[in-house]
This record gives sequence, C-alpha cells and structure tokens, in this order.
Amino acid sequence: MPHAAIATLSASDARRIARHAPAADAARFLHPAQQALLHRRGWLTMLAPRGAGGAELPLPQVVRLEEAVAAVDGSMGWVLTLCAGAGWFAGFLAPDVARAIIGTPRVCLGGSGAATGYADEEGDGYRITGSWDYASGAPMATHFTLNARLRRAGQPLLDDEGKPRIRAFLVPAALVQLVPSWNSIGMRASASHSYRIDGAWLAKEYGFTIDPSAATADGPLYRYPFYSLAYVTLAANVAGMAAHFMRLAEEGMRHRRHARAGLPLLDVPEVAAMLQGRKDALASARTRFYAVLDDSWAKVAGGAALDTEGMQAVQDSSLALVAVARAAVDGLYPYCGLYAAREDSTINRVWRDFHTASQHALLLP
Repeated sequence: MPHAAIATLSASDARRIARHAPAADAARFLHPAQQALLHRRGWLTMLAPRGAGGAELPLPQVVRLEEAVAAVDGSMGWVLTLCAGAGWFAGFLAPDVARAIIGTPRVCLGGSGAATGYADEEGDGYRITGSWDYASGAPMATHFTLNARLRRAGQPLLDDEGKPRIRAFLVPAALVQLVPSWNSIGMRASASHSYRIDGAWLAKEYGFTIDPSAATADGPLYRYPFYSLAYVTLAANVAGMAAHFMRLAEEGMRHRRHARAGLPLLDVPEVAAMLQGRKDALASARTRFYAVLDDSWAKVAGGAALDTEGMQAVQDSSLALVAVARAAVDGLYPYCGLYAAREDSTINRVWRDFHTASQHALLLP
C-alpha cells in the first residue's frame, strides 16, 4: 500500500522540531526525535511514486511543507528537501527496483548531482568508482544517488556532441563509504558529508535517466522538469529560513533602543518603515513565487509539458524570492545586536543556516 504521508506541519510537530534543533546543531546531525518524525510522517517518500510505495504528493503541497519545516529548523528542512527529492528519482527506475528501494525499512535517499565518478561497463552492469560531496542527511541514508561518467574498456563514452556520457545511479549504502567532511558554520545538522565508492559492481537496473520521456511512473510529478523542481524546493527552504530570521529579529528589536534617538527601535519611524518594507517585499515575492508554481503544476497535471517560457518563469520567481530573502536578512541583521552574534542563540543559528543554504550553486544571483 502507498505510504500515507502527512502533507502539512502541525503545531505539535513544529514544537518537537524546534525543541531538538539546538541539540542537533551541536551534535552536527538531526536529533533522533527529528529523524523519527521524518519517517513517521512519511515525508522522505512523499515524492516517490505510489506504485513503489511512496505518497506521490502534488508538488505545491510538498513545497509548502518544506518551507514550513525550514521555517522551524533550516537543517531539518534541508534534509527533508534533499532526501525527499532523491526519492523522486524512484519515478525513473525500473518499477520492481523502485518498489524494493522505497520498501526498505526507514528508507532515506541522499546523494549528489555532480558527475565526479566513473561507471565502467562490466557484464550486465557497471563498476562504480569515485567520490562525491554534499550528501545532505548522509548518516541516515539507506541509498545514495550519484552521477558518473560512462566508460567502456577504460575509454570514455561520448554523446553525439562529443561530450562525456553521464548516467545517474542509485546505490545501496552498503557499497558506500562515508567521508566526514561537513564543517560549515551553518546547516550543521544537515550532515552533508562526502562519500566514496571504490570499484563496487552495480546491476544496470540501478541506473536511470532523469527526463520526462524516461519516466517509469505515470504521474505528473515525473513530467515536471527536474531543474524547475530543484529551483522551487530550494527557494522555499531559503524563504522559510528568512521568515524565521525576520520573526526573531523583530522580537529582538522590540527590546533594543536606538542609541542616538533614545527610543525603542520599533518606535523610530525609519526603522519601523524599513522592517515593514522588508516584510512586505518578502510577502509579495512569496505570493508571486507560489502563483507561478501553482500555475506550472496545473499545466503539467493537466497533461501539458512545461515549455521553455514556463520553466524560465519558475526559475525567475524562485531566484527573485531568494534575492528578496537575502536583502531582508542582511538588512535586518545590524539591528539585532550582539545577541545575534552569539553562537548559542537561536537567531544566530538561523542566520548561519540561511547564509549556508543560500550558497547553493543554483541560487546564484
């Protein structure tokens, strides 16, 4: 039976996530209670096909949930997003392989999109060798995704344009060696470590192509373009973290005084106007973002392909939301005082998480 994922974040779940976030940051991985919640709610398989045992939730629901979780704890929102996103790849695997993977107890898929390894043809499969970085949620992953350059008899295979042929693979964690490497100032609990594979053989059925024409599941999720999905899910995380920071910043500003004006910060007209402007700008960008997302989803769910113009609109609205979020966080930070610079404060953790997550290569201005 398909897993019944919960598509919303309840107040009690939000409190549970928040309660354990400081300990997770200190331990540099999600707290066991946070991990258990991800599994119990079915969130890690919410993008996997129903036929494989996933929930196959509509993308707009998924994105709103990811934003809501990131607005409570950035690291947990990020692990949820990246690992559920890797679960989406099950829609491009042979159905029997997808069912076996998604049916794994406490299944969690992590991985990397960089083609920093090789897949040498050998028999009815490939011998995989290489190393990959930034696998968010790596310690709890049961499987890892990766991209590898194809070779035959040691020679690279080329496409019609003379470029290296690259194929995606989904590899059981038993074949993977984790390489602890995640030492960022923020997103500490995402545990986005590196991993390596040293000549492990993998059956060809574990390889797949990420393209709507190659989907093995019928739902609209697997006709939605990969990069469009990546943009909306990453941008929602950044927006959630920015909203969290802004709430904490406003609360802190209520208790600070303006040194020159001698008034509480929020009683200074220019400061109050600045804060309201940042809030309005983020709300406007967020409204536009979800309008574009919902429209793009409606087109794909209705059977149409998302054309170049539609994909560009998704990208533009996502990057616009991230830009406004950056401006809001950076604009408000100077008003938050030294408390915001204390490593053990919640607002500092949120600030660190935001500035780490927003460094993702897809989110460049």
